[in-house]
Amino acid sequence: MPEAPVVGIDLGTTNSLVAYMEADQPVVIPGVDGSNLVPSVVALEPLPKEGGRPTVSVGNSARKVLIESPERVIYSVKRLMGRDLDEVKNELKLFPFRLAEDATEGEVPRLQLGELRFTPPEISAYVLRQLKRNAERFFGVEVKQAVITVPAYFNDAERQATKDAGRMAGLQVLRLVNEPTAAALAYGLDRAKAGTIAVYDFGGGTFDISILKLNDGIFEVQSTNGDTHLGGDDIDNLLLTVALDEIQSEHGINLRQHPGAVQALRKSAIDAKIRLSTEPSASFDVELPNGDRYQREIPREVYIQLIEPILARTAGPCKQAMADAGVTPEQIDEVVLVGGSTRIPAVRALVDSLFKLGARGKKCHTDLNPDEVVAMGAAVQAGILSGSSKTTDDLLLLDVTPLSLGIEALGGVTAKIIQRNSTIPASAVEYFTTGVDGQTNVAIHVVQGERELADDCRSLARFDLKGIPPMTAGLPRIEVRFLIDADGILKVTAREQRSGKEAEIEVKATYGLTDEQVETMILDSYDHAEEDFAKRLLIESRNEGLNLLNAVDRGAQTPAWALLTTAERTAIGEARNHLLEVAKGYEIKAISEAMTALDKATRRFAEMMMDSAVSTAIRGKTMEAAGEELAEAVTAPHAFSPAEFK
Repeated sequence: MPEAPVVGIDLGTTNSLVAYMEADQPVVIPGVDGSNLVPSVVALEPLPKEGGRPTVSVGNSARKVLIESPERVIYSVKRLMGRDLDEVKNELKLFPFRLAEDATEGEVPRLQLGELRFTPPEISAYVLRQLKRNAERFFGVEVKQAVITVPAYFNDAERQATKDAGRMAGLQVLRLVNEPTAAALAYGLDRAKAGTIAVYDFGGGTFDISILKLNDGIFEVQSTNGDTHLGGDDIDNLLLTVALDEIQSEHGINLRQHPGAVQALRKSAIDAKIRLSTEPSASFDVELPNGDRYQREIPREVYIQLIEPILARTAGPCKQAMADAGVTPEQIDEVVLVGGSTRIPAVRALVDSLFKLGARGKKCHTDLNPDEVVAMGAAVQAGILSGSSKTTDDLLLLDVTPLSLGIEALGGVTAKIIQRNSTIPASAVEYFTTGVDGQTNVAIHVVQGERELADDCRSLARFDLKGIPPMTAGLPRIEVRFLIDADGILKVTAREQRSGKEAEIEVKATYGLTDEQVETMILDSYDHAEEDFAKRLLIESRNEGLNLLNAVDRGAQTPAWALLTTAERTAIGEARNHLLEVAKGYEIKAISEAMTALDKATRRFAEMMMDSAVSTAIRGKTMEAAGEELAEAVTAPHAFSPAEFK
């Protein structure tokens, strides 16, 4: 059986695609529904009424769940990849999904999806798995290897998270390629011209600008810049916020408390945005929870004024990228537009102005579908690495690292070792010494960024070089070597030359996953997913039942218990003992029914307990003291006496 070719994957914020090289042309592989685009949306289908295991769906089928059960759907997860807990909290303000309650600082954030919790790389792995299945259906054989694209300005943490997602999806990721570079590859294959190219990539969640030189099949990235948290999502969120505020002002409804309605409104905002690229106006028309309708007409002129600050944020990185490459707008031969957001006429007008195209009789290049061009370029790179296409034999890709890499030196300053926009793979060495007499250990703090102080840069890793012979400060000679591979992943080695003591670290994302975590997740997803989920539901049901039992047991120690009738105490005891018994078993439905029965039997008792606690707490007390005593009365644990329920 023939092997499947290496595929190229565009793992996008809004949509994802998979492509391959067919002879000398990159071809996008359609999904089972015939569409080339797979929405980057993952849903946990609601459990059927008769019970059973949940199903994870991806793409258009997952989108259908979004309106009815938004708490069971995750989208735009690319904006969360490789990010810390504080950043994620800010990002989630306008998204329906939420952080798991056990999310802690310094660990990979976990998102609550229905009954389960997932990390951002795990969600991305579901999307990659779907693309892998689409390719396998197309080729009829297993797909094992892929090239995956990332925003040029993705840092080390975000790149490592993407590689983790690929591994969890069962793919060997041969290379991570910057998205603008991939787009240039796709165009270069068709055009085969020498010259300087600017790739303006404005997608759903990220913005990148790269300046490349093409000469005799060599694609050399001169500079790159951008913003990994700027894209079409920001336009969607802006329109959504405007509509939410108007609805609250005009209809008195805080729609943010109705997740399903917010998602319906978001869909209307996205539809309006798309129409405004070709029509003079677009409208919102959404039914509100109280039966009213929110209707709003948006002329294109008003829309352009609203989004102008978002679009203007792309200008600074463009100017900086040209300055870093040492070129002027007039020296840019071609400008390639990538990403769905470049369909907006105001974006094209801005690009025309930035690169002075109209004045030179030039136009932006949109020959290839802006949604597909990155995946096509990834397929070209896959062809280069696998040697599957003669057309790519003479092509060479020289990419760059987007941010400087270095270590924290004495006084907290940043000592840059690999400068930003250095061609990768790259290696560099710097020498350091000790600052204290007799120092035997040196702490190496690896950072990424352009700021002068290490505290203002992103911390990537810390490790210690131990066992240095005690010497006078300044005598040890410590060689620090940085090696960054073609994926932009960094390895740092520190060696004291006089003693030969050495330490090294392959820099993993501060908020990434360890190898052990990734391997465990891979095994879980393939071997034990159904079994583990069934166990999880049973455990959670038992825990919920035990919490209810404990509450009833504590209530039996309060004065309110004596106020119940004999019949009421008997009914509670029977319901309580029944729940205790079924909680030892394995039937989730039986546990749920027993909990419902006990809850029903104790409703009047609960009311009496609260009345009694309140009256006791406030008698002869100040309000503050009464509040403290009431809190203790409600939460204090009590011993359980089974005899009271028999």
